[in-house]
Amino acid sequence: MGMTGPRTLAELTTLRVGGPIAGLVAATTREELIDAIKSADREGRPVLVLGGGSNLLAADAPFEGVVVRDTRHEVEVGSRPGIETEAGQRGSDLVAVTASAGTPWDALVEECVDLGLSGLEALSGIPGTVGAAPVQNVGAYGHDVSGTLKSVCAWDREAGEVVTLSVADLRLGYRASIIKASRRRGDQSEALWSPTGRWVVLDATFVLEGSQESAPVLYGELAHRLGVEVGDRASARAVREAVLALRHSKGMVLDPDDHDTWSAGSFFTNPILPAEVATELLPEDAPRFPASEGKVKTSAAWLIGHAGFTKGWAVGMSSGSAPGLLDDGEAEVTPTDRHPRASLSTKHVLALTNRGGANAADIVELARAVRDGVREVFGVELVPEPVTVGLEI
Repeated sequence: MGMTGPRTLAELTTLRVGGPIAGLVAATTREELIDAIKSADREGRPVLVLGGGSNLLAADAPFEGVVVRDTRHEVEVGSRPGIETEAGQRGSDLVAVTASAGTPWDALVEECVDLGLSGLEALSGIPGTVGAAPVQNVGAYGHDVSGTLKSVCAWDREAGEVVTLSVADLRLGYRASIIKASRRRGDQSEALWSPTGRWVVLDATFVLEGSQESAPVLYGELAHRLGVEVGDRASARAVREAVLALRHSKGMVLDPDDHDTWSAGSFFTNPILPAEVATELLPEDAPRFPASEGKVKTSAAWLIGHAGFTKGWAVGMSSGSAPGLLDDGEAEVTPTDRHPRASLSTKHVLALTNRGGANAADIVELARAVRDGVREVFGVELVPEPVTVGLEI
């Protein structure tokens, strides 16, 4: 373990923005990871535990704290025939898989598919690490981590001990968990454990099915590509390949040569509104999906597109500077007056991208323009998904 490597957060994040750091602690063991966090906490210094840096927007100013990365890549597959479920029943086709927090998420998905274990295949291609997945309850194509996660082992910074948190303990919701919530004190803006939460994930255990067949396909676009009905199963490998192809088409698989992937993925979460508010604010043709507690989820991408923000839109573009409803929300915009430093992806309006020379201020300006434009047209407040360090959107 030691201070080494990159000297800016821009070098450590997929948005490629962020200010100077004193150095990076690369932990190669669980003990080194815990010791780095304990040392920073004793000194009263902020701690930023980084995975793949794919869900982080950091300020251009220096980060006056300790940056720690878990470099472990360890996957342990439980022995068959099966494990005890939470209901106390033994499932002969269920297998427990435990991965260290530093394991790249897609590497875990790929290994599980190769081993004939299904349940994670719809989450293929998501950047980041295993440790970050439960914090955000990452999800895609109708599935999220809560569907297969059994528990996490974590370092509790407040208690000063290693703890096991079950799925119930984690209080997983839509892009939410108790770990993520611990970065703030209730509904107040006052930072508590920011920028990293009270619990630092050390490893995570998933319950997967010993099968070449996928979990049920829950997303219409994916089902259509696979030639199956929603709710049917397909080959887990076919699902993985189809998901990767879809994500590639939307610029959602990292590629150093493709500026559309210099992003934090989906920048805004899909709004979840009380039913009566959705009825009042949303037009009849807006997407509506049932959510918990009788609420309604709608599509952030749809709202952005129909508020006049098109693929490739950048602040200052004459063709998009005055938001207004589009007929289809899908028209392309090609910059003609200047080369933007930051713009919406040319493949997907939900991604904010660095076109090669952006800094954090450029991304924030773009995010605010989109958020304010959607609020002006629809009265809906978009909520950013990435963790922010040293700035507010």
